[in-house]
Amino acid sequence: VQLVESGGGLVQTGGSLRLSCVASGFTFSNFPMSWYRQAIGKERELVAQITPSGVGADYADSVKGRFTISRDNAKNTVYLQMSSLKPEDTAAFYCHVRLTPLLTAWGQGTQVTVSS
Repeated sequence: VQLVESGGGLVQTGGSLRLSCVASGFTFSNFPMSWYRQAIGKERELVAQITPSGVGADYADSVKGRFTISRDNAKNTVYLQMSSLKPEDTAAFYCHVRLTPLLTAWGQGTQVTVSS
């Protein structure tokens, strides 16, 4: 199982970024996918999650209305479109999948830095 994130970078306040996570090693279309983030000195937190079909999604209150999670099951890829970025969004962002109650996988992370 492998998750590879990309798309992070440095952006000014109010800017946008789109993160991508390419998955392999499992049947992508069968599993919900999630994005987490972890800022320095803080715990990792759930940002958004999406159902296997992509029809349903849920968001942390702090990103509702600004972030959109989506997926392309034909490309084994999940996305996180981020807009109206704030300095407090600065964090390492991780792609995540729970394959069984005891087996989860994480990507290596991609850094998002929002300058004020």
